This record gives sequence, structure tokens and C-alpha cells, in this order.
Amino acid sequence: MSRQQLQQALALKHEDHFRQAYLVPALEAGLIEMTLPETPRSSKQRYRLTDKGQRHRRRVDQRA
Repeated sequence: MSRQQLQQALALKHEDHFRQAYLVPALEAGLIEMTLPETPRSSKQRYRLTDKGQRHRRRVDQRA
């Protein structure tokens, strides 16, 4: 998903806040990864769940 798609899915409007509070921490925690890590500011940049992110998502889904 693109940053915009992720932001819309979470119903968050402020781009800077989304990056600081959600995107960067998820990247640092290894929950998501860039599809184009060599060009992080590319308009074609997308993000995908890592194996760790998928395991976390399954745990959260099981609790719901």
C-alpha cells in the first residue's frame, strides 16, 4: 500500500503526524518494509507487512 492508502485506512488526515506516530515506528519495529528501500521518497514507494508484521496482525485479529 502507498502511504496515502495506509493513512486513509486508518482515517488519519495529518501527513506529518502519520509519519512520526505510525509509519516510522512500524518501520523501525520491523512490522512493515519499503518495497523500494533504495529510493524512500519515490512516488512509487509502497509498504508491505513483514513476517513479523503478519504474525502481529494474526495475534490482534485473534483477540477481536
